[in-house]
Amino acid sequence: MTTFAALGTPKALADTLTAQGIVEPFPIQVKTLPDTLAGRDVLGRGRTGSGKTIAFAIPLVARLAEREAKHFRKPGRPMGLVLAPTRELATQINATIEPMAKAMGLNTTVIYGGISQARQEKALRAGVDIVIACPGRLEDLIRQRILTLEGVEITVLDEADHMADLGFLPVVKKLMDMTPSQGQRLLFSATLDNGVDKIVQRYLSNPLTHAVDESQAAVTTMEHHVLVVNDQTVKKQLIFELASGAGRRVLFMRTKHHARKLAKTLTDAGIPAVDLHGNLSQNARDRNLAEFSSGDVRVLVATDVAARGVHVDDVELVIHVDPPTEHKAYLHRSGR
Repeated sequence: MTTFAALGTPKALADTLTAQGIVEPFPIQVKTLPDTLAGRDVLGRGRTGSGKTIAFAIPLVARLAEREAKHFRKPGRPMGLVLAPTRELATQINATIEPMAKAMGLNTTVIYGGISQARQEKALRAGVDIVIACPGRLEDLIRQRILTLEGVEITVLDEADHMADLGFLPVVKKLMDMTPSQGQRLLFSATLDNGVDKIVQRYLSNPLTHAVDESQAAVTTMEHHVLVVNDQTVKKQLIFELASGAGRRVLFMRTKHHARKLAKTLTDAGIPAVDLHGNLSQNARDRNLAEFSSGDVRVLVATDVAARGVHVDDVELVIHVDPPTEHKAYLHRSGR
């Protein structure tokens, strides 16, 4: 078995992972770590759940610790930057990186919109080594001169294809232009369409490409079933039956309103369910996702925002109550 230590991971980081029960590296980690720890620019191809967060967290923390980033810590001047498309993903990335950073004497903060910026501003003014951010709020804070990207040595773009889908690439380009061109850059994406390939060409220097699966590959351990239902009453009963199982279930709806309504209908029918969509406050989103992740609630009703970036182990069944509008959404939904 290949170990994290054998791939060049510092002992303190390997010990931190071991303490969390993470002992054997995933394929994306085995492939990328020798190059990323050596400072090379890397393009990583892999779906959510492939282990890419740890794949970029290790070199990000290890190389900044090696540079003794904590001794260069200045207000509003991070040395590491991770860009993510959604609040949920940014929060999950921070949860992975924070204990690793702490083990090496570094600190992190997470930045996203939809909440007051006061706490984020306070953290930045106190001095932060690694910022995990959504593009929109980060651009706002830079415009207010609360932080600068001039000191960034390592930049990570995670779920770049999802950022493209959400229309963030123009902002991402602005932010990348603010980082030093000689810095290390890591980009992770399931696909290279919608302009992601242009980001790679423009900002990565002689990148090494590592892929762990085909971008359109189906999960081999998954069965797909199509249920043709013409009667709404029968469909409702079928949804209740499918949602009633013992394992975790994710039900996808096309609109926020329908997601909220179905979660309430299921709960009222004695099937506890939580919803996840863009209209929820950050506290509500965190609470609902935590209840689902912990198993306190086994049914999550979501819009496509949850199909990207959010990773919960052991989902037994994915139900497309409203069919997705295009094939990529089906793949990302089903990849839960």
